[in-house]
Amino acid sequence: MTDPIGIDFGGSGIKAAPVDLSRGEFSAQRRRIDTPAQSTPKAVAVVMAELLKEFEGGDSVVGVTIPGVVRKGGVVASAANIDKSWIGTDADDLLSDTLDREVHVINDADAAGLAEARFGVARGRQGLIIVTTLGTGIGSALLYDGVLVPNTELGHLEIDGFDAETRAANSARKNEDMSWEKWAKRLTTYYKTIEKLFSPDLIVVGGGVSKHGREFIPLIEIDTEIISATLRNTAGIVGAAALASDKQG
Repeated sequence: MTDPIGIDFGGSGIKAAPVDLSRGEFSAQRRRIDTPAQSTPKAVAVVMAELLKEFEGGDSVVGVTIPGVVRKGGVVASAANIDKSWIGTDADDLLSDTLDREVHVINDADAAGLAEARFGVARGRQGLIIVTTLGTGIGSALLYDGVLVPNTELGHLEIDGFDAETRAANSARKNEDMSWEKWAKRLTTYYKTIEKLFSPDLIVVGGGVSKHGREFIPLIEIDTEIISATLRNTAGIVGAAALASDKQG
């Protein structure tokens, strides 16, 4: 059986690679194409079809991350950073038809959380684990004993009258030219709220900025164990491929 393929659909780029699920690693070089300016479902599906031509195995099941809420059955329910025409689209059906193979979609932060639970720092950990991705916004994935509870939107918690991600996302750090120390104070406020509401056993910090985790994670003053993710920018593709393999009919 050929390896499943993960596709990470973001606001600026669409990336794809086959994944060896025995290791949680790409089994061929990752490919990337810019996201179309008009990121409608049909336009994005065309780009994904082009990406798949780069890989062998025309019958590979495909998993796709979506930067929005994904309801049961693959229906997209929100579209903050992509074309609004995605809302209400049955993405599983649309992409399966266009790509001529079995496709399953998953929220992008949920994919990252699933990857960390299967292959990263959360592997083998029991209890309640919250994975957060710090980037343009704050994505979240909630896992209990390794089982994903999908579509949490913990970046949109209201804290001190603000949408949390507008104050604590990595984009806020960059836009306000914050030092690691000042940003860590913002993150402390955010993660203390997470603690109060969920009492997690472990918090994992993901997103590209996690490669600088030593600079700010030790400065976050909370009681819960908090550690840096290990898969970082590969997590979306790996998690999407894992989900697709799980759901393969």
